[in-house]
Amino acid sequence: MRIGIVCYPTFGGSGVVATELGMALAEKGHIIHFITYDRPVRLRDHPNVFYHEVRVSDYPLFDYQPYELVLTSKLVDVAKFAGLDVLHVHYAIPHASAAWMAQRILAAEGLRLPFVTTLHGTDITLVGRDPSFEPVITFSMERSDAVTAVSESLKRDTYTHFPLKREVQVIPNFVCVDQYSHVPDTGLRARYAPNGERLVVHVSNFRPVKRVQDVVGMFKLLNQRIPARLLLIGDGPERQRIETICRQSSGCDAIQFLGKMTRPEEVMASCDLFALTSDSESFGLAALEAMACGVPVVSTDTGGLPEVNIHGVSGLLSGVGDVEAMAANALSILSDEVAHQRYREGALEQARRFDLQIVLPRYERLYESVVATVKA
Repeated sequence: MRIGIVCYPTFGGSGVVATELGMALAEKGHIIHFITYDRPVRLRDHPNVFYHEVRVSDYPLFDYQPYELVLTSKLVDVAKFAGLDVLHVHYAIPHASAAWMAQRILAAEGLRLPFVTTLHGTDITLVGRDPSFEPVITFSMERSDAVTAVSESLKRDTYTHFPLKREVQVIPNFVCVDQYSHVPDTGLRARYAPNGERLVVHVSNFRPVKRVQDVVGMFKLLNQRIPARLLLIGDGPERQRIETICRQSSGCDAIQFLGKMTRPEEVMASCDLFALTSDSESFGLAALEAMACGVPVVSTDTGGLPEVNIHGVSGLLSGVGDVEAMAANALSILSDEVAHQRYREGALEQARRFDLQIVLPRYERLYESVVATVKA
């Protein structure tokens, strides 16, 4: 099957999932065409994978360049000359509306290109709730040949925020568990925890919704009880503020900012605990990646996180902003070696429920179903 994939090419969860999905499909013999404004950060060379750059010219007439229209034209071009069977767009804004416009243009030429829209989170729960976007998002979802959401929580949010009458299927995010290391690297641990301290890690894009200041607050309470060090992986608008908070308080030498990493799991695998303090998470892919390394998770109980991080099995949950409860949860996992090992095993077992080999066939069946409907 020839499949076009549209995504944001950044470190965010939607781009990572879209890229890894495309790579996995290519491994199974499908021909994959990525269409976006930059090469996705997780994209690897493969004979079945092609990348098409969407380039927006800089015209003085426009204050804001019309990316959606240029993307639409590129979708039409790739669909016609690569012979796409189906288009899969990740993130509703503006990919779903561009896909619909491309579909209409192709239909006028006698070609039919079905498209699947996958909702990842903030396109529905944050940006999508802006009234100026609602009519377009609703229309695009209704006209999609299939719509999926990455969690039951996001599916509920979609019906809450949009007057949608169509079915939304849940196909969760995934990991390839066998590709993750489940054994800590002694050299790496010695580098970051030279005195045998417990290693806590957080990975995010440092947006306000991630509440990284709560990770720091939780860690400082934990570090008062047991020797520990905190690794913060990622970058974004909140990083400078978080660094300032750390520098202006004691214990800053126990916190390291590692910046963006293409494969953060290589560090996570040597850590003892993953912390996620978001006030909104439609899924929690970073937490799942940590669990695939056998690292237990302390997280908030918002959105889709309880579907991923099972309380008492793979980690522990607490309310948003409850730094004290999260620190207590972290202590209960890290202060008892027997408990820590039990949570490590539970995290890995839970991650296997989201393994690529389980999730990938669901997408393949979905593609086959929308293509069959078109040909019927």
